[in-house]
Amino acid sequence: MARYTGPTCKLMRREQMDLDLKSLTRKTLNTKCRFSKLPGQKVTGRRPRVTVYGRLLREKQKLRRMYGVMEKQFRRHYKEAARRPGSTGINLLQILEARLDNVVYRMGFGCTRAESRQLVNHNAVEVNGMRVNIPSYEVKRGDIISIREKSQDQDRIKAALQDSNPPTWVDVNSSQFKGRLLSLPEREDLTYDINETLVIGYYSK
Repeated sequence: MARYTGPTCKLMRREQMDLDLKSLTRKTLNTKCRFSKLPGQKVTGRRPRVTVYGRLLREKQKLRRMYGVMEKQFRRHYKEAARRPGSTGINLLQILEARLDNVVYRMGFGCTRAESRQLVNHNAVEVNGMRVNIPSYEVKRGDIISIREKSQDQDRIKAALQDSNPPTWVDVNSSQFKGRLLSLPEREDLTYDINETLVIGYYSK
């Protein structure tokens, strides 16, 4: 499975926003993650003019990097979102949120999406009692996500649960290391600074 293995602070500086690629503790201790500073560029100075295509590209890259999805798979998610009825932009966001690695992250079993993806890859996660090791697996409403019994002693999972703040569309029982997807989030539930209309505009050109 292809994945990005380079420096995460560089990505966040490039997009000039917090992409949740680092845990809260690491972001606090790491002064290199200054989102107002572009890679290889001084903090002060004149910014280059951004074209319309550049705005569309940057918005797409921000969303793709936030969820840790490579271009080929992200385009596949877009095609599926366009095929479904309703708003393509909201459909795309809901498809990304329903990915198993993201649901594990939202439930607080991992500090970051990358860590949650590793838990899935390492067979630490079950869906409705069945082991699933595919990060892009689409979780449905009512599905039960749990950590396998042999993986519940991992310190990183316990630490992540202590600092977790699950959203309202998931129900988590941290003592039993399991949770349930109550519903897919609505657009107003996703508060990050992303304009999904520009992402759709990029692929519609």
